[in-house]
Amino acid sequence: LKGEIFMANNMLTTKETTLIGDLLTMEELACKKFRLAGRTLTNEKLTERLKVIADAHEKRFLALLGLL
Repeated sequence: LKGEIFMANNMLTTKETTLIGDLLTMEELACKKFRLAGRTLTNEKLTERLKVIADAHEKRFLALLGLL
């Protein structure tokens, strides 16, 4: 079918696949930024909070990846 990709018993349109790809890029970059920021700080509480945020972005990244 034109404009559709078959993956894991789901039919995704080209537009949906592109959108998921864009979201993957955003989540990956956000994760990297929070991890980098966490490594540059000396405040342990703030460092831990940034790790939690980075982990949440990584979790969303993996969930999106599972859609493809």
